[in-house]
Amino acid sequence: MRPISSPPALLPKAIALSSIAWQTASVAGPAVGGLIYAEVIWLPHAISAAMLGCAMVLILTVRPIKAKHEGPPLKPLRQIIEGLVYVWRERFLLGCITLDLFAVLLAGATALLPVFARDILFVGPEGLGLMRAAPALGAASVALILSFRPLSREVGVKMLWAVAAFGALTIAFAFSRSFALSLAILAMMGAVDMVSVFIRSSLVQLFTPDDRRGRVSAISGLAISASNELGEMQSGLAAAILGATGAVVFGGAGAIVVTLVWAWYFPELRRAKSFEPAALKREVSI
Repeated sequence: MRPISSPPALLPKAIALSSIAWQTASVAGPAVGGLIYAEVIWLPHAISAAMLGCAMVLILTVRPIKAKHEGPPLKPLRQIIEGLVYVWRERFLLGCITLDLFAVLLAGATALLPVFARDILFVGPEGLGLMRAAPALGAASVALILSFRPLSREVGVKMLWAVAAFGALTIAFAFSRSFALSLAILAMMGAVDMVSVFIRSSLVQLFTPDDRRGRVSAISGLAISASNELGEMQSGLAAAILGATGAVVFGGAGAIVVTLVWAWYFPELRRAKSFEPAALKREVSI
């Protein structure tokens, strides 16, 4: 069986559909898990282990794909180094990947949601569950829209605006004392974050040559994972110094500053007009 890949023209829609699956699971998983946990404490863990086992079996059934690389295979460490060097030299890719890295690192308020639920909004564990699901619900809704009507014009500027909006909404969430308003803000944060993820993922995939796409995608994924984990640590440290509200305001303001700096230092991001690969390379190289 031949491996199936998305042609460049359909890649943005494919990314949106993939995001729908992820975000839907993010909404439904905690809710279903909580209901099962309320009935049988050990059952959610058993179901999780069984599903991970199914995922492992499915991965093992994927047939090897013959590499197109000519000559002797590169050693893994050399592949990693070459990928890092390539991203460092390509300013457009470096700007896309590091924009998300530093914006999420600063504006990662997810770790502080339990504090807001307990001490600021006074909604308890039930409210915390809704707060955790709200960003994923907003992101899934936007991903569904983008799967039918993907963005096609001024995509670089829209990505920058989406990151700045995420920072501004983070600040608004910090000052909200209404549970309903907080849920709405969190949903909007997920929505604008989905716009940023959609554009950035599409641009990185389409700008990268076929022979380097795997390595660049791995580096991008590493940056996303690192920003989420380090962002939560940063939020905790900032909260210990500034308090929960101050830490979230600091993170949101930091995301806005990062966007402004990146828009200035990486003008290639602003020049990206469309997802058409040939036009994209011309636009960012001006």
